[in-house]
Amino acid sequence: MIVVLRRDLLTALRYRSGFLLTAAGTLLELAAFYYLSRAIGPGFRPDGVEYFPFLLVGTGFYTFMVLGIHSFLQVVQEAQQTGTLEVLTTTSTPAPILVLLSALSAFSASALQLLFYLGAGWLLFGVHLPAPNVVGGIVIFLLSLVIAMALGMMAAALQLATQRGSAVLWLLGSGAWLMTGTLFPVGTLPRPLGLLSQLIPLSHSLTGMRLALLQGAQFSRLAGEVAVLLLFCLVLMPFSLWLFSYAVRRARQLGTLSCY
Repeated sequence: MIVVLRRDLLTALRYRSGFLLTAAGTLLELAAFYYLSRAIGPGFRPDGVEYFPFLLVGTGFYTFMVLGIHSFLQVVQEAQQTGTLEVLTTTSTPAPILVLLSALSAFSASALQLLFYLGAGWLLFGVHLPAPNVVGGIVIFLLSLVIAMALGMMAAALQLATQRGSAVLWLLGSGAWLMTGTLFPVGTLPRPLGLLSQLIPLSHSLTGMRLALLQGAQFSRLAGEVAVLLLFCLVLMPFSLWLFSYAVRRARQLGTLSCY
């Protein structure tokens, strides 16, 4: 694990300009959302909070989740392109663990990007957080992290099975962006879509984070979202590990393990 993290850290340091470009893009995105919220006006208060903080948490956390999920897909694609996937899956370390370790540094980078995004929005644009429930936010974050890992493992399995993981992930990501309340409350959706959105884990992640950070909700109010996220963790993580292991075995039998 330490070797993998050291490798990715050295790679990142070789491309320091990437950090500057990411930071500049983040600031431009924040400015766009800030002036969008000003154009809409203070009368629009989704879930009882100002619109810019609503956007800040929604877009920041959604981006973190999507980048984290995509990192698993990227690890598998790179291993297929370099021809190292077949070698790695023959080691004594289980294939899901290898992919998880390789994607871990990308998750760390996404988490730092999320902190920068929220911090810049708070400091530069004067976001007021009324006594946020930081502990509650950490609990929601950790549960969401496990869910993102599970979904990432499923995306990696899909890549092994179809070699079209990016296209499917993009399609699913677009639908999730619409139905999870990233830019507007889920309650504004038609009832069928609103009910469907409750089956998407990210909907509960965003709701829980907004309750904890923007409304300072105590654990009594967060209990429902925490319970749902925990249920998703208990179901999705074992299933994703089994699915990825099965996809590796199946691809090895068909001789398509290194196809991309």
